[in-house]
Amino acid sequence: MSSFALGKRLCNRVYALFRNSNHRGVLISRRRLFTELQCSSATPQNYVLFNCGVSDFKNISGFPFSTLRLFSTQVAIEPSTADGLTVEGIIGNRWTILEESESDWRSHAAAIAQSIHLIKKRLQWKKLMMRLELLSVELNKADLWDDPAHAGKISREHGSIMGKIKEMKAFERELLEHIDMIKLAREENDAELESESLNALLSMRRNSKEKELEALLAGENDSCSCYIEVQAGAGGTESMDWAAMVMQMYIMWAQRHGFKVTVMEEMPGEIAGIKRATIKLDGEYAFGYAKAEVGVHRLVRISPFDSNKRRHTSFAAVAVIPISGDASTHVQINEADLRIERFRSGGAGGQSVNTTDSAVRIVHIPTGITATCQNERSQHQNKASAMAVLQSRLNQLEMARQAQMNAQHTQSLSDITWGNQIRSYVLHPYQMVKDLRTNYEVSDPDSVLEGDLDSFILNYLSTSLDKD
Repeated sequence: MSSFALGKRLCNRVYALFRNSNHRGVLISRRRLFTELQCSSATPQNYVLFNCGVSDFKNISGFPFSTLRLFSTQVAIEPSTADGLTVEGIIGNRWTILEESESDWRSHAAAIAQSIHLIKKRLQWKKLMMRLELLSVELNKADLWDDPAHAGKISREHGSIMGKIKEMKAFERELLEHIDMIKLAREENDAELESESLNALLSMRRNSKEKELEALLAGENDSCSCYIEVQAGAGGTESMDWAAMVMQMYIMWAQRHGFKVTVMEEMPGEIAGIKRATIKLDGEYAFGYAKAEVGVHRLVRISPFDSNKRRHTSFAAVAVIPISGDASTHVQINEADLRIERFRSGGAGGQSVNTTDSAVRIVHIPTGITATCQNERSQHQNKASAMAVLQSRLNQLEMARQAQMNAQHTQSLSDITWGNQIRSYVLHPYQMVKDLRTNYEVSDPDSVLEGDLDSFILNYLSTSLDKD
């Protein structure tokens, strides 16, 4: 005898077919089907018929046998549709992904499958399955509980991994079940069932994007607030103006996300723009998003500062530093290693901003790292803010050192080189913004410079999974 997993809608059909066929000894009542026979280890949408042989179904006239799937609790078994289609098979079919507004079930299924694929990459799925197998062997050892502390650790890790795997398998089964229902509906010309299943796929597609984003922002410091530093490259006033545009772009982007923005440091250019500036973004996942912007940004345009209206190329470098509370990377700062300089804050054109010498610059002598703050009301507040920036920069340096020791990638200031161009913004002779890492591009630079960066960021984060 076997057990079979069915969707609730299909359970109704099965019950009716059994009742009408006078087939005895399998199902007693609809209540038993929907309550007593519900299997807790199945997905929430699945109900299970017990003690049913395959022949029991085949002998019933009109039963949609092709939609039936043998149910198993073994996590290693790859979920599939009745005709053998898997999530990887959907990806291999290269179905076109259209806008959500398009009522195309293949498009919805392809988008969901792509999200599942990306989430599995972030989870390092194959390694996770191998680890589960090793832990299962450990749990089956007779002497495991001779060491209760070790046994508890193994058991907790096994439970955590099993939970992740079951969640993904359930998500895959839900997708494949909806596909089965759509195919069944088309075979039986059931427009209501097809519409219901299509809407379920659309809802699942939206949910899958949320799950994908959660997976993309699962890095060690991704949930932290951060500092964004922008520095003008060679090119004088032209590059300084471009650096100011880049900084404003990030401020507008941060405001779209509801992050609190604080200007920590701003050194204005002699004529226009900024030589460098630092802003602080307070908010959940600020670093997770902003880390995608680390590198050199290139602008091509007709210079507003050139009377001959010639085309100029400008550069600005961007660094992103997490504000981490991790004690393992918290560098102790010795007061004797600091040189504290006080000066009068100055705006563009040398205008005095404060009436006292309240601006503070702190230099960490052993590393040469500098932090400046001039925007608080008092010298004491500026010093505290500058120390916070210095602490984060030193912590980032320590993180980079630790990552290098472990041969791991890190987003650090050492990554910022003028050869490390990540994005090109062209305003003349045509209009385009192109990410050189992903080849993603748009033809509306104005919207990008007004803070519409999410498509670039998400494309980069998704592509970066291939390098993990």
